[in-house]
Amino acid sequence: MDVSVELPMGVGAGAPAAAFEPAEAAGPTAAPPAAPASATASVGAPAPVRGYSASKDQLLKRLRRIEGQVRGVQNMVVDDRYCIDVLTQISAIQAALDKVALGLLDGHAHHCVMGAAEGERDAKTDEMMAAVGRLMHRG
Repeated sequence: MDVSVELPMGVGAGAPAAAFEPAEAAGPTAAPPAAPASATASVGAPAPVRGYSASKDQLLKRLRRIEGQVRGVQNMVVDDRYCIDVLTQISAIQAALDKVALGLLDGHAHHCVMGAAEGERDAKTDEMMAAVGRLMHRG
């Protein structure tokens, strides 16, 4: 069955992303890994506001959907599916992750960079551009 994937945070146009079941139908979802100690808030302290905080639930839903797509690719390999079909699904997963990354960059630019103190904006911009460079140079 073909399942269309919603695009993250309104980025780009919709396209069929994968030909497997959504994450909810693919089986139980494992608990996400714990955040590093440096990324967690103190007990009783409010969670830090991030560029994605307003759309966190939507972001997590999309990431779970991508996780389901990855499980689908694992099942394709177990089922000895045709190589090109597996590669097509991997390409769809990469496209979905790229769209999530673009949404995160957009939120970071608008919240973290633009909201930074005057003396910190250049460093925040440099940090963001380094992240863009890493995204562009993979593979």
